[in-house]
Amino acid sequence: MTDPTIAVLLPCYNEEAAIRQTIAGFRAALPHAAIYVYDNNSRDGTVAEARAAGAIVRTERMQGKGHVVRRMFADVDADIYVMADGDATYDAASAPTLIARLRDEQLDMVVGSRVGEAAEAYRRGHRFGNRLLTGMLARLFGRSFGDILSGYRVFSRRFVKSFPVLSTGFEIETEISVHALELKMPVAEIDTPYFARPEGSESKLSTYGDGLRILRTIVSLYRIERPMLFFGAIGILFALAAVILAAPLAVTYMHTHLVPRLPTAILATGLMILACLNVFAGLILDTVVRGRREVRRLAYLAQPAPKGGG
Repeated sequence: MTDPTIAVLLPCYNEEAAIRQTIAGFRAALPHAAIYVYDNNSRDGTVAEARAAGAIVRTERMQGKGHVVRRMFADVDADIYVMADGDATYDAASAPTLIARLRDEQLDMVVGSRVGEAAEAYRRGHRFGNRLLTGMLARLFGRSFGDILSGYRVFSRRFVKSFPVLSTGFEIETEISVHALELKMPVAEIDTPYFARPEGSESKLSTYGDGLRILRTIVSLYRIERPMLFFGAIGILFALAAVILAAPLAVTYMHTHLVPRLPTAILATGLMILACLNVFAGLILDTVVRGRREVRRLAYLAQPAPKGGG
């Protein structure tokens, strides 16, 4: 059996201080892999440093990590894909272990779960958001990952070529995880060291901005993946409000056969109509989601299964 082709994918934005070290790490860990650096409009010397380190450098003009991942997955052909950030925070030496797990168990994705080697490597706000989103995915899909936001992942070709990237920014990791959970793909997770950025390299993430993005992602997940749950909950709230408003009117009507507060009766009726509309919308969208999931599953099965290790 021939060895699988391996591609290392490194999305980058202003990583002049770290990209050479990142490339060197993956070159040492995976000497036969092709290393691709996809630059996302860097204003520093990232491109020059990447080329000097021997990487294949390409450019994505649309700003945002999601756009970069979409381009990488579309352009690069390989049997196994290793994706990491270009900031030298992920442990390149762990890549062979992740790949071996993928091949031995014929998985579609192995996540490198981050274990901080320094206090400044993993900020507290990100830890909280990670736990919040991890718990939410567990409730939605019955299982989750320990590090849902890790950017260090190994994929099979079947995963990469069946994944319709829709995200534009740093929420891409969440979308990747949801795609695997939604289609019930065989996946695994391995603890890997996570280091602080080298001197001169700055994070592009914002604790508060990313926190708001995580909250939007959670709401979006509920709406898109569980529409019956999302719209049903809204319908229940409308129905409860209608019942609370209508109860005194019903008691009065039973005693006097009169409806003295007609505007309140109209409001309660309108709220109950809205409740019914939300429930029906949830039922219809639930059918649509099921059909969309079947289409994704067929696209996934159209690709060859990952080859096992020797």
